Amino acid sequence: MRAMIDNFRIVPAGHCGSGSMRNLIYHYCGLDLPEGVVFGLGAGLDAVYFEYPGATPPFMAFGRGSTMEADIAQTLGIDYSEQVQPDDDLAWEEAKAEIRAGRPTMLSGDIFYLDYRDYTVHFPAHRFVLLGFDEERGEVYIADRINDYPETCTLNALKQSRNPPVGISTYNLWGKFHSGEVRHSFAEAAARALQTTVARMQGRDTSQRELTAAAAGSGRCETGLAGLAAICDAVESWPGCDDAAGRLVYLDNAIVKFGTGGGFFRNHFARFLGWAREQDNSLVAADDVALAERIAECWNTLSPELRELAASPENAAGWQDINARLRSIYRDETALMEQLATRLQQAA
Repeated sequence: MRAMIDNFRIVPAGHCGSGSMRNLIYHYCGLDLPEGVVFGLGAGLDAVYFEYPGATPPFMAFGRGSTMEADIAQTLGIDYSEQVQPDDDLAWEEAKAEIRAGRPTMLSGDIFYLDYRDYTVHFPAHRFVLLGFDEERGEVYIADRINDYPETCTLNALKQSRNPPVGISTYNLWGKFHSGEVRHSFAEAAARALQTTVARMQGRDTSQRELTAAAAGSGRCETGLAGLAAICDAVESWPGCDDAAGRLVYLDNAIVKFGTGGGFFRNHFARFLGWAREQDNSLVAADDVALAERIAECWNTLSPELRELAASPENAAGWQDINARLRSIYRDETALMEQLATRLQQAA
């Protein structure tokens, strides 16, 4: 059996989740939104840190939360929902039925198993869009963030990715648009997204931590500003570790290379704040945008310094500089969240 959706626009992206949602929202709802706006409307900003014993290195760090794709449906008022399916065979039948109905479908999986990406490390919860399949050839056709044309992946690799034998699983998570209606104005959506983002970063909304902890298992797990503080604490403990260089390389990759859109996702958030200010300048002030842009640049300039220190991890002065830069970023992000919280309270 073969089926293929040919009328799906694929625009490459800096990040898998916001890129996939941008293309899906355009297809189903007719909205052509910049990627940074999609990320921000999904309340995507976060700082996630959790220990992951047995992995190399034994921790993970992300600059976004785990529910961005579903959260943009809440902020924009879109009829989109996500669900897991523990049964692998039924999961494939459900996805296949969507394609046969002409419905491009959001999927999630560990990028390590996707044979067209050639990843050498596990990276769970990667997002991509299923566009077609050919069961006789054992192939599926996927819109990913890297190219403007469908990728070809083996069906077995897709199934392993969606519910992997090793690593963190999202249990065949998939998403469905039930209509193309958008119920909220851009200004209302921006306000909703900012309220959620600030509450999560400040720790008043603990949903992201609870979800991450459930997936990660035992060990320290923090999100938001507490997660950023945990990253700072972790880096300060790395000098003298046998794998100190590897940990620095991983953090560098988490900032710029793991599909973040740059700056540990802060490039996207700064662009979103600029757009939100255009929708309603009572929500975001010009100095908020400027501070967000400065934070993004600080993350981006930290990246090459991490690589440099990884090449000579015995450099004590280099560790001191990295630690100082991370603590400075933490103070700036704390200040930005406080400023945004004040604006939102005043605008309410």
